[in-house]
Amino acid sequence: MKTELVIIPAPGLSHLASTVEAAKLLLRRDHRLSITFLIMKFPNDEFVDAYTQKISSDTASAFRIINLPNQEIASSNNFLFEIIQSQIPSVRKVLSDLIQQSSARIAGIVVDMFCTRFVDVADEFGLPSYIFFTSSASAFGLFSHLTSLKFEHNQELTLYNKSDAELSVPCISIKVPAKVLPTVAITEGPFTQGVFECFKRFARVKGVLINTFHELESYAIQSLSNGKSPKVYPIGPILNLTHQVGTSKSKSHEEEIKKWLDIQPESSVVFLCFGSRGTFEVPQVKEIAIALERCGHRFLWSVRKPPPAGTGRPLPTDYEDFDDILPEGFLERTKGRGKLIGWAPQMEVLSHPSVGGFVSHCGWNSTLESVWCGVPVATFPLYAEQQLNAFQLVKELGMAEAIRMDYRKDSEAEILVGSEEIEAAIRRLMAVDGSSGVREKVRGMQKESRLAVEEGGSSYNAQISFIEDIINNFG
Repeated sequence: MKTELVIIPAPGLSHLASTVEAAKLLLRRDHRLSITFLIMKFPNDEFVDAYTQKISSDTASAFRIINLPNQEIASSNNFLFEIIQSQIPSVRKVLSDLIQQSSARIAGIVVDMFCTRFVDVADEFGLPSYIFFTSSASAFGLFSHLTSLKFEHNQELTLYNKSDAELSVPCISIKVPAKVLPTVAITEGPFTQGVFECFKRFARVKGVLINTFHELESYAIQSLSNGKSPKVYPIGPILNLTHQVGTSKSKSHEEEIKKWLDIQPESSVVFLCFGSRGTFEVPQVKEIAIALERCGHRFLWSVRKPPPAGTGRPLPTDYEDFDDILPEGFLERTKGRGKLIGWAPQMEVLSHPSVGGFVSHCGWNSTLESVWCGVPVATFPLYAEQQLNAFQLVKELGMAEAIRMDYRKDSEAEILVGSEEIEAAIRRLMAVDGSSGVREKVRGMQKESRLAVEEGGSSYNAQISFIEDIINNFG
């Protein structure tokens, strides 16, 4: 008889894609497993629609996909958690049906880091719960530490907003400036409340799957493996290596991008891309353009259009014409050595031999992809825990150059990062013989990332450990 896991990703492509890749990996490791996905999505999310159609056709026999019914939710600052809350009855019904009708034994649920509300539902059925944490072990440790400060020590975390203080965090080897703490942790509001209520449930789960590997975050993983926290399983890097995610329109541009990269010299192109939500207002776009023009390096730049104000949190779209947002004559002056695009097939670009540097928002998926491909990063964080990731890469690991580590797109007064600052960081990033040793460290970690997932590697062993634990716990 099969042992079945029910997996519930958060809505949105970045969390969904890495969760699906983790599920595929577990299924390859042990034929005794079966997996059912419960998928919820943001309204009109065409990328998730395209992706779920793709994986349904690719892996129909590997795991089952149940699309949860769309709920009518008004746009708000707490949109994510309102969607999750609205799906509780649907999740409860699906779990009940599976327990009654499935030929497999339901061994537990694996929920996204933002979906721990479903831990309560699993408890109703006596099912053990696990978390798939899509960011770093350091971020998991930091959020756990801040949650403890807030609820167990009654500390007012808003005191760290705009503070010059530095914090001692158990899972990070150096002090953490308050300026790189996630905005949501040091502000007030319904979304912050939702996040902390979500993170309070971390302590109630049996284990945490983390998309990282021991060699990258050995200090954090050892700190988390002290017996006090839920058991951690560093099973990464979890990457989508087999196909890209995109709509049919975006797919039509991939061949054009590849042809352009094919004619560029090896390691000569700096790639600029800021994730599925990453956008800048026109003044900042122009500063980046000036920096690219002055530094003289070849570049491939993914530029996305911000969503209209007052429309909730929809995803960015592609520009129809770049001329209106760039310095006059920029496209003509950089013709031949630079290319502007909309949506980017990021993994395909990073793995191309012509790419030698990556200006990134430092989302964790992007960080792991840059390590896997051996491409050093210049940090330009925007949201969420990206400032912490940038700090970790630059200061703790010495694996990135900083444009900024504390830039916040979601701050009250968005600060303009000047072209001189950006240009200087790109020059350091692309230097062949840089004195910082960043490029050499990234290439060394590239080898470690690949060894970790091979048979006998640290992440391979963690994957096997998780599978054995869920089967034995059930049994």
